[in-house]
Amino acid sequence: MTSPIEIEGAQASPVLDKERAPEGDAPKPKEPEGRSPGQLMWARFKRDRTGVVSAFVVLFFFVVAAAAPLISMVYGKDPYTLYGQENPDLLDMFTMPAAPFGGIDGDFWFGIEPGLGRDVFTQLLYGIRTSLATALAATLIMTILGVLIGLAGGYFGGKMDYWLGRITDFFMALPSQLFFVAAMPVITTVFVAPDKETPTYVRACAIIIVLSFLGWMSLSRIVRGATMTLRDREFIEAARISGASPWRILRKELLPNIVTPTLVQATLTLPSTILSIAFLSFVGVGYVEPTPDWGRMFAIGANIVEQDPYYMLFPGIAMVIFVVAFNLLGDSVRDAFDPKTNR
Repeated sequence: MTSPIEIEGAQASPVLDKERAPEGDAPKPKEPEGRSPGQLMWARFKRDRTGVVSAFVVLFFFVVAAAAPLISMVYGKDPYTLYGQENPDLLDMFTMPAAPFGGIDGDFWFGIEPGLGRDVFTQLLYGIRTSLATALAATLIMTILGVLIGLAGGYFGGKMDYWLGRITDFFMALPSQLFFVAAMPVITTVFVAPDKETPTYVRACAIIIVLSFLGWMSLSRIVRGATMTLRDREFIEAARISGASPWRILRKELLPNIVTPTLVQATLTLPSTILSIAFLSFVGVGYVEPTPDWGRMFAIGANIVEQDPYYMLFPGIAMVIFVVAFNLLGDSVRDAFDPKTNR
């Protein structure tokens, strides 16, 4: 049997110590910290490896486009100089690159263009810059138009919603690609005389106008549906009773609650807009010589693909990587905002 002396000399049990400890020294349970919807979205997005990798790829393309003049200066070449004309040794008798693999070497990293001998690497850099700048401007205008028309139709309803819906249906019924090809020459001739060359900024504005004119309908439908589900909610009724004007309700109450579908749709619209810009340049109604552009490079490469298949290699790989990465990024952003959705 254990003696009382041994019991007193023994080390006290942690349970007994915790019971004997004063209440002030006891550890307090950690209170759960509340997180905003934006923090929850960011936490879900960071767990998506595909989305994170796609975001870095997209960011890389934007950095390259913004730093194209700096990269060109360090590289020592530009997309406009006819290096094949200055150095006849770069082209053979058929005006094809004399060096193998499309003229790829230490001086020309991606080779040279057949015929004129321009540098392919700097053409690609500036082509990405041209396409991204035009697509961003067009996507921004599409988003603004789609949000405004969708908000107005969804909130006011009645005849306004009816007529805006019919207008939306009309524009969605138009054959977009045929309209692009037919409208571009008309728009450019409105601002430029037939006997003068169309400036690049006029072509850029015309492309943005045409793409924006036929690109807002999908977002408008999405915003209209989201607005119709929100307009009868309690906080909207409270804003009406308090005397808030329709403009204030649209701007302060409804607009913040449709940011999620708007951002997701805009993210998915940008790559398709870039493909549309490339299509216009490919068929000859978008950007033309000597403006560097993805579509124009594809148009040149399509004519000489049998003689020099390497010319379209790097532009094609770059466009595929960018479009796939941006589409995956859009899917990841959608899943981060709404975890109930499944790809």
